[in-house]
Amino acid sequence: MARIAFILLCHKDPEAIIDQARRLTRAGDYISIHFDASGGKETFEAIQKGLANNPNVTFATKRIKCGWGEWSLVQATLYALEAAERDFPRATHFYMLSGDCMSIKTAEYMHDYLDREDVDFIESFDFFESDWIKTGIKEERLIYRHCFNERNNKWLFYESLKLQQRLGLRRDIPDDLQIMIGSQWWCLRRRTVEWILDFTRQRKDVMRFFRTTWIPDETFFQTVVRHVVPEKEIRTRTQTFLMFTDYGMPVVFYNDHYDLLLSQDYLFARKISPEAKELKKRLGDLYAATGVKFQISNEGRSLFQFLTNRGRNGRRFAQRFWETESSLGRNRELLIIVCKKWHVAKRLVAEIKTKTDIPCLEYLFNEEGSALPDLGGIEKSLEKRTRHRRAWVRMLFDYFDTNRMVICLDPTGIDLIQDFYADRSSSRLLEIECEFTDDYLAGHAKRTGLAGDQTPEEAIERLLPTIRSDMTDESDRIRDAEFDNYNRISQSNTPEENARPLARFLGIPEDKAREIVSMHYLFSD
Repeated sequence: MARIAFILLCHKDPEAIIDQARRLTRAGDYISIHFDASGGKETFEAIQKGLANNPNVTFATKRIKCGWGEWSLVQATLYALEAAERDFPRATHFYMLSGDCMSIKTAEYMHDYLDREDVDFIESFDFFESDWIKTGIKEERLIYRHCFNERNNKWLFYESLKLQQRLGLRRDIPDDLQIMIGSQWWCLRRRTVEWILDFTRQRKDVMRFFRTTWIPDETFFQTVVRHVVPEKEIRTRTQTFLMFTDYGMPVVFYNDHYDLLLSQDYLFARKISPEAKELKKRLGDLYAATGVKFQISNEGRSLFQFLTNRGRNGRRFAQRFWETESSLGRNRELLIIVCKKWHVAKRLVAEIKTKTDIPCLEYLFNEEGSALPDLGGIEKSLEKRTRHRRAWVRMLFDYFDTNRMVICLDPTGIDLIQDFYADRSSSRLLEIECEFTDDYLAGHAKRTGLAGDQTPEEAIERLLPTIRSDMTDESDRIRDAEFDNYNRISQSNTPEENARPLARFLGIPEDKAREIVSMHYLFSD
């Protein structure tokens, strides 16, 4: 009878990981866990302790730091596979999961299902002929080397790509490989996993090639499985049910999706909301049940498309994305930096990025050309970003896979601040108080179109008191609003004085905050 070794890649929420491991091993299956090295030693030790008495749990042979789109995700998977293949000799299948996945069938059903056919389940489409990649670069993922992460170092990522293109530094794809692409959620037989691990040891050329491809978790296993396994033994599909919105973001499932999920022709579903406690409990109880019959209708994707299309036409059975996702999420915290001198806030944000792991975004509601991730087009328009502000920021939280994020706003955006504070998420506010010289105000008048290069000096001088008054009034309005968790740093304060409010704002030790605000040029014009 089939026995599954689940391969779990995770990086947070130790209690949820322990619960998931206990749930999935309850019916005699196994689990091999790779916990991201950036998750911290104490957190990992808590997971080990919580699962210490469970013989059906093992841990990856090595822990590494993982980054979205990087080879590290494939390497972490291989480390977890090595441990599972070594420690669970009775495992017949190996199933790739994330912490957001939940079973939507019983273990009994899964075992029977996998026993019916001696095949591997993995999406595996021709990389060049299929339309699996909808947006972004395609062949450039393969024929150029990628040493920078597009999410963390967007400028370096694309500059490196442009440089290679200019210098003609294309590389060849290994001759005997047909590059394939597909979902990273697969279920493979034991023999296939053994062949893959042998392949990784023998084909160092292929390993070197994939280490510098972009998003290799969508191509490595898909290519190697097709290379080592006869085509007739591959089912080009995933056993994990997942859907995407028009914005390219995963559809999230909640408590009222229980019946819909059970009727899908899949074994697992992704992504289950962390807030869907009832759904998780019901699915967890279901996994260990016996004798359950499932009526498969498989209408999930067509129903979702039907309802969203009707919403676009104004004939709604369901709300639009930006209405259903109108909250940032109860457990999330938005850190808002308000500063009239954008260059000062950007310097502070750059330093925060180097000293913490908090994602930071600069003036995303003020600058058309802000450095932003590709999220299906909504990021291209300031008007769209502002109109769908909460949905937009929620997408960014999901993109960076974080519960804390820093954004910068101009003081004129008090309505944005009030809207975010009205959300059920948490908000913190840091105002940067700057000194405004006459030269700065004159430059500001020209930058904003109040004056031009040919405007007489006397006219500019008459403008300055009004501009200064407006800036003071913007700051006063923010203070008069009496926002909770309000902090302020000032150009007139010492770094020691500014460190305390910054530490409260970021939730970091005061000595680290002092390092951030101690740069001598922070307030320079």
